[in-house]
Amino acid sequence: MSESWQPSCSPALLQARAALNHHIREFFNARQVLEVEVPILASTFVTDPFIEPITAHNAGHTYYLQSSPEYAMKRLLAEYRQCMYALTKVFRAGESGSRHNPEFTMLEWYRVGLDDHELMAEVGDLVALLIPELAIHKLSYRQWFYRRWQIDPHEISLAELRVLGKSLIEIDDTGLDKDAWLDLLVTHELEPALPVGLTFVHDFPASQAALARIVSDANGTPVARRFEGYLATAPGNAMELANGYWELTCPHEQRQRFARDIARRSALGLPHYPVDEQLLAALAHGLPDCAGVALGVDRLLMRQQGLTRIGDALSFEFSRT
Repeated sequence: MSESWQPSCSPALLQARAALNHHIREFFNARQVLEVEVPILASTFVTDPFIEPITAHNAGHTYYLQSSPEYAMKRLLAEYRQCMYALTKVFRAGESGSRHNPEFTMLEWYRVGLDDHELMAEVGDLVALLIPELAIHKLSYRQWFYRRWQIDPHEISLAELRVLGKSLIEIDDTGLDKDAWLDLLVTHELEPALPVGLTFVHDFPASQAALARIVSDANGTPVARRFEGYLATAPGNAMELANGYWELTCPHEQRQRFARDIARRSALGLPHYPVDEQLLAALAHGLPDCAGVALGVDRLLMRQQGLTRIGDALSFEFSRT
């Protein structure tokens, strides 16, 4: 008889997850941040070239399980202009492995009136509450690369970056652009070398802005006002935990970014998904000045409980569903 009916995790992990969720809700309740629920099944999907949907069909229509509650939450923000968070399931096709599951739990929140640096401090407060005595580090994307190789990732040419990348990583680099090389150096070289603790990297290249605003830094370089938080509880085990933005509020710029994403998807031979016109309408109505962040709850639980596989943090990992 198949044993796949059995849960993936232990009873202690079920209790640890319940306690984690409880502490998250207490944290936001104390700060008067409202918990909201939004649809996880919608008629549109993100245009990001690196995220694919899980789809459902009903009455001749295609719907998409959402990869984030972001678009719906921004529609709430545009109407009610209130700080809010969601603790919800999200879905991404093809994401399976020791740190990935196609269905996972995301904590996403938006703070009206804060920028990305102020939100980093709040992320640090939350994670330190759940993992006591946690060291917190902060550096810019430029500093991250310069400390290792004395290069400026914003200014280096593709040819120079390719030479560096090929000296460190064995890969067929056909068609890799500058951002792809930067990402490879992050995942293969920089991320594994991060110190124990929670490290925030901020001021990404403008070409990696996603839904963040672009502002010139102290050097006059246009940078994306976004950050990523990496959590390590032992040397060499850092992994991405959170991704945050000082949110773009301009609907015209957002439409242009959607168009660039669609063009990139076409160049890569990927399918197109409908642009979320309701999000653009909400931005046109007026999104308040705010910062937002998405945090992987399963990964946070993994590091809190000393786990190496995401499946051990889930009641049923994907192979058992």
